Amino acid sequence: VTTRVGCFGVVVLLCLVTFVSATPRPVVLWHGMGDNCCNPQSMGFIKNLIEKHIPGVYVYSVMVGDSPSDDAMAGFFGDMNSELQQVCGRIARDPKLSKGFNAIGFSQGGQFLRAYVERCNSPPVHNLISIGGQHQGVYGLPHCPGVNESLCNYIRELLDYGAYISWVQELSIQAQYWHDPFTSGDYVKYSLFLGDINNVREIKNETYKQNLIKLNKFVMVKFTEDQMVQPRESEWFGEYLDGQDIAVVPLNQTRLYKEDWIGMKVLDQQKKLDFLSVVGDHLQFSQQWFIQTIIQGYLANNVTVV
Repeated sequence: VTTRVGCFGVVVLLCLVTFVSATPRPVVLWHGMGDNCCNPQSMGFIKNLIEKHIPGVYVYSVMVGDSPSDDAMAGFFGDMNSELQQVCGRIARDPKLSKGFNAIGFSQGGQFLRAYVERCNSPPVHNLISIGGQHQGVYGLPHCPGVNESLCNYIRELLDYGAYISWVQELSIQAQYWHDPFTSGDYVKYSLFLGDINNVREIKNETYKQNLIKLNKFVMVKFTEDQMVQPRESEWFGEYLDGQDIAVVPLNQTRLYKEDWIGMKVLDQQKKLDFLSVVGDHLQFSQQWFIQTIIQGYLANNVTVV
């Protein structure tokens, strides 16, 4: 009898632990250029889709500024370092995110969330999912989604005028992840955002590496026919060879990887890097793919202890 009671007690305890632990891990979304936190056709749709397939999950969509319109403009103009600090503060103050979360960045939101991991990561990110993110930057801006052509043209003019000129760097978000292979020295010296989070300068920030290697998974999705991101291999951390804009160096042949500036080599050795591809243009994925690959593959079985 004693034995049976003891076993029953253990079973009850295990059930209670399972019950207590079965809270879905929250999800944080960061949208891309020309979008905003709450667009019902994009981030709002993704938020609802995740909530539908993971009952009870908390989904937080990043907003910079005080309104969706502020947020959309902040994707083009502003100091990305200041914007990131604002987002770090808001995430840290959200009690529903206090035990950590999974993060999904769309387009430039991918490198912005990686920057969150490297610089803040409190609360910590479990799985970081970058969908079309430009982790080695861009060299070209063929078109902008969701905005009028005049704004696109103005951004192009700024980048053509001089992406590494101080006032352009401080004004244009796209300039802050511009990576010109013909002027790599300027990129190293003057890139206010991407150059920093990629640890390209002589003095490395070890915190960036230590934070990034804490990830459970770093998932990078590349679009095989991407006509927006140049080079599209940047979505898998590839970059142009210096001095030209045709040949691309894959991640494992870059100095960033070989010298392990931010921890990508460690993550690779620990089998924590997942490289996925989608046939199609920038951010053109099906609902079925997102459900099966992202939600079921990286979000649905995640729980936190409460």
